[in-house]
This record gives sequence, structure tokens and C-alpha cells, in this order.
Amino acid sequence: MSEMKKDEIAEDQAMIGDEDLALDDGLAEIEALRAERDDMRDRFMRALADAENIRKRGERDRREAEQYGGSKLARDLLPVYDNLKRALDHVTEGQHEASKGLIEGVELTMKELISVLGKHGVQPVAPAVGDAFDPQMHQAMFEAPVPGTKAGDIIQVMTEGFMLHDRLLRPAQVGVSSTPKS
Repeated sequence: MSEMKKDEIAEDQAMIGDEDLALDDGLAEIEALRAERDDMRDRFMRALADAENIRKRGERDRREAEQYGGSKLARDLLPVYDNLKRALDHVTEGQHEASKGLIEGVELTMKELISVLGKHGVQPVAPAVGDAFDPQMHQAMFEAPVPGTKAGDIIQVMTEGFMLHDRLLRPAQVGVSSTPKS
């Protein structure tokens, strides 16, 4: 073979080698770009999930603040309710006739207070004598043996309890029978 042919063949082989190297470099670069793309896609999906979780948490917090944000104010108003109720419970028939206007004003104030509390989701928990004691809704103030009752029956209601939507705002304060089973 002539020397010129050999040089051409050597040049062709060198070019083929360079093309192989360039092809290998291109493939490596493509693989690196794919890995980077996959990493970016994973980061993007995680960021989307985080954003959605934050949105849901914010919505839940907003709803809870709307429903339960006034619980401190409602709790502070309950003694007003208790005092009005005590005043009305102690009015005798003779006092009712003598102070009709005053008592009607107190009754109207009580009705308005109940209406406002109800409008904001505050509902009374009013157990009756003879109901079973429920530690989730009632607070036992004392125990006493009372004939004709069984242990755990409510024998006296001192104050009503209140719920704020589905949460207990204040338990009803009750007396509970401690009569042992015969």
C-alpha cells in the first residue's frame, strides 16, 4: 500500500475513533441530562405535594379558627348565663307579680343570650336527674348514696354544660349517686 493510502486509512480510523469518543461523550451527556431531568421532576412533584398539603392545612386552620375562635369569649359569657338562670330560678310567684317588668327584662335578656350563643354554635348540655353519668360530658361535683337510685345516676344538676359545635366548652356539673348495687 502506498504511504498516502496508509495515511488516509489512519486518518479515517482516527476520525472514526474521534466519532466514537464524541458519540460516547454525547451519550454520557444525554444520560446526565436525563438524570438531572428526573431529579428536577421529582423535586417538582414534591414541591407540588407540599404546596397542596400547605393549602389543605391552611383551609383546615381557617375553618377551625372560624368555628372555635370565639371559644374564649363564649366561655367568659357562661357565668352571665349561670347568674341569669339562678336569678330566674329563685323568683317566687309573689315576686313575679310585684316586679313583673324587671323579671320580664331578665327573661328577655336570658332568651337573647341563649339566641346569640346558639347562633355561634354554643349549645347547652342539660342532663336530667336520673340520667347516667357520662365523664365525657359531666363533671362529678360530689357523690352521695340516694335510695332508689343506682351507682352512676345523676342525682342533682348544679350547672349546665355547653358544647361549642362538637367540642365540650364546659362540662355539666352534677352530683352522682354512690348507692351500691344490692
